Amino acid sequence: MAPANPLQRTPAYKPALAWFAAFGSIWVFLLVLLGAFTTSIGAGMVFPDWPLSNGSLNPEGWLQDLAMFAEHSHRLSAAVMSAVTIGLAVWLHRTESRAWLRKLAWFAVALVLVQALVGGLRVLLDHLHVEMVDTSVGRLFAMLHACLAQLFVCTLFAVAISCSRGWLTRSVPVRCEVRRAGSICCALLFLQLAIAAVMRHSFAGLAIPTFPHSTSDGGWLPEVWNFRVGIHFAHRVMAVILTAALVWFAVKIRTDRAASIGMRLGASTIVSLIAVQILLGAQIIWTTRSPGVTTAHVVVGALTLATTFWLTWLAHRDLIAGKSAA
Repeated sequence: MAPANPLQRTPAYKPALAWFAAFGSIWVFLLVLLGAFTTSIGAGMVFPDWPLSNGSLNPEGWLQDLAMFAEHSHRLSAAVMSAVTIGLAVWLHRTESRAWLRKLAWFAVALVLVQALVGGLRVLLDHLHVEMVDTSVGRLFAMLHACLAQLFVCTLFAVAISCSRGWLTRSVPVRCEVRRAGSICCALLFLQLAIAAVMRHSFAGLAIPTFPHSTSDGGWLPEVWNFRVGIHFAHRVMAVILTAALVWFAVKIRTDRAASIGMRLGASTIVSLIAVQILLGAQIIWTTRSPGVTTAHVVVGALTLATTFWLTWLAHRDLIAGKSAA
């Protein structure tokens, strides 16, 4: 539907809008942090109802009980995230001339609403059991909830980057090899995070209790195989593949003369993040799944995806801006 005043829509840099979009992309990490901590301490079902918590917006005792605080804070931060996302989409709809960016913002709204619904179904259907995979319907929705969270992070980052001054004023004519490497790494990260979500919600985080070897006598392959061991081992194998892929992506950026200083710093950040992530993964095993370490592992994983996606989105800037100028 056309706005009352078509002149309101421009592709120009809007500082307030850009900062609001940046705020949304930062707030989402608070949401990821609280969600990861809630899962790490096993507090996902501390309230058996949804959308209210024990029938209230301010359940009694939630500020004194850690499990209740984690889950209710996650729900409150999700409500704020929904309001921010809707506000951002409305703002862009009224003032932004780039149709693709307006559609992307509304896609973010659809994602956050679906994510809220999936989070609710995780609670409401947890009592139903699926014998085939030996888990509850609620936990299946929890796995989907974790995967959608990563897609939502990337969508918010895409909107925020596209609202920035740099996106509007500077070309990024990097080689196609950089774009291809970034796209491959993003796909691999999504696959790894999906495996991680299944592993976490299948209680398979300690299915292989030794690291870096898979057995106490130094073997690289597990001696006994079942679903939990298999998904855990797949997570480790993907970590090796991802390490090589992300280093490859970082080298591609660092050796591309068209890459900006920001992109080069981002490439170095990726390598640092993957090193920290491997160390945290080892610490999860060595500390027998400490909630703090496990939460940090999830958050650093999300940061790694966000940084990789940011660089990949920037690398595609000229293609996106050129093909979607209208």
